[in-house]
Amino acid sequence: MVAGIALAVAGCVPRAVPPAPAPAPPPPAPTPPPPLAADWQDWPWTPGGWRYTRDATGSRASFGQPVRLELRCDRAARALLLSRPGGAPAPFTIRTSATTRTVATQPVAGTIPAATARFAVDDRLLDAMAFTRGRFTVEQPGAAPLVLPPWAEFARVIEDCRG
Repeated sequence: MVAGIALAVAGCVPRAVPPAPAPAPPPPAPTPPPPLAADWQDWPWTPGGWRYTRDATGSRASFGQPVRLELRCDRAARALLLSRPGGAPAPFTIRTSATTRTVATQPVAGTIPAATARFAVDDRLLDAMAFTRGRFTVEQPGAAPLVLPPWAEFARVIEDCRG
């Protein structure tokens, strides 16, 4: 009987709620990239390589996978379009061993929005990029600079558009 009363009383006591799990610690803050050297020619290369393709609208050279920069020939307009995915309409600053120039961009909608600079086919900045000694950069406020090799694929698109 005493055991029966003890069981009855035990059944009236609410079950203990397990304690809530401790909150997960916050993820560690990402370490910022190391500061860039003062001389742009000492900046690290952007990973990737150039790839040349051609279609009905003209030729193009794309850098990286996913694409980080693209030069496309618009044969109908006799223009070259330099596009960087992201869509921010901030200007590009382009550095080569021979020159530095800032160019305006326009946002271009598409599957992947991009900021795009338009060049006439005879713009000498394109030659400076294609024939620079070792590397050229494309810089844009709010984005990491691209440090790119002047491979033949890039120059070939320029020549395709001029021919």
